[in-house]
Amino acid sequence: MSTPDFDEIIERRGTNCNKWDDMQAVYGVSPDDGLAMWVADMDFRPPAAVQRAIKGLAAHGVYGYPSQHPDYLPSIQWWMKERHGWEIEPDWILTAHGLVNGTALAVSAFTEPGDRVILMTPVYHAFSRVIRAQGREVAEFPLARDDGRYVFDWDGWSALLTGGEKMLILCSPHNPGGRVWTGDELREVAEFCIAHDLLLVSDEIHHDLVMPGHSHSVMAKAAPQICDRLITLTAATKTFNIAGAHVGNAIISDPGLRRIYKGLMAGLGLSTGMFGVDMVTAAYSPEGAEWVDALTRYLDGNRRIFDEGVNAIPGLRSMPLEATYLSWVDFEGTGMTPEETKRRVAKGAKIAANAGETFGKGGENFMRFNIATPRANVEKAISRLQEAFSDLQ
Repeated sequence: MSTPDFDEIIERRGTNCNKWDDMQAVYGVSPDDGLAMWVADMDFRPPAAVQRAIKGLAAHGVYGYPSQHPDYLPSIQWWMKERHGWEIEPDWILTAHGLVNGTALAVSAFTEPGDRVILMTPVYHAFSRVIRAQGREVAEFPLARDDGRYVFDWDGWSALLTGGEKMLILCSPHNPGGRVWTGDELREVAEFCIAHDLLLVSDEIHHDLVMPGHSHSVMAKAAPQICDRLITLTAATKTFNIAGAHVGNAIISDPGLRRIYKGLMAGLGLSTGMFGVDMVTAAYSPEGAEWVDALTRYLDGNRRIFDEGVNAIPGLRSMPLEATYLSWVDFEGTGMTPEETKRRVAKGAKIAANAGETFGKGGENFMRFNIATPRANVEKAISRLQEAFSDLQ
């Protein structure tokens, strides 16, 4: 495999791109001279294997109902075993329309209106959206901080329990904080869920995007005692920048849970599309693995540059990034209100970045920046942020 050119600037404006074409409407940042660092996709092309798969479909030119791709489930099995040491059976794998859909299905299948679903906040904002949309209550359990990193707060959380909690959704690795939870931490989560009779949904979509020196642990392996109440969510879409395919996996080893989840999918008439399945099958391959290794090295370089630049601005602090490509920046030290920091980032630096409060309690003084973009954009973002906050220096 030739070395991917992650430095290539690929024009995404005017391509019906949520990240670049919608930032004017959402943040008031013009795509003409703004930088899009909000939506969690990458400004890179996927591996050549994925491009070949799509070209093959296009060359055939007939897009009728597909049969099950014979290599689709085996490719997922291969990837989980080779990259994560996790051996799974093909019938454990249920294909959802992306992991927001996969999460929503779990909430619908295993909770009732009025039930409380625990989120460790701040956390990925789509979780709370699908919980509330189905008439369930979001139970926000704020993460604690230790030496600038997020940690679990079991004593504080025990005091928040009301008895109405039915489910806990874990983001592992954590978005937006970038934490890779240790095996011991995952076992603590499992024991908490068992003790309080909670179903556990472990969203592991970022599990391939781990910085050098860190290692992700699959919940099902770290705490096998939880598997009779565990739904694991994974996807190739974040790893390979194919989010537009809207395809993800709910991996459920327990037959009873799997029967309920699969029954809901059947009742909703859900089925897979040929493009997403072919893209995933091509990506989960030795060629895809080489590409991911090159990607994580590049992202680690972006991380170092972004952290050094941000942390050089008085009052700003970037949380140490162990996984994902989403930098979580704390502005509390500036003494500014969140409204002022957002104004400076959008109007002064001309950067579209996620406001921290959308991630729930504990995120109010933060903003999330997507650094999965050519290095020239990261360097430009640092220069603009330093200028926008130049009065602090």
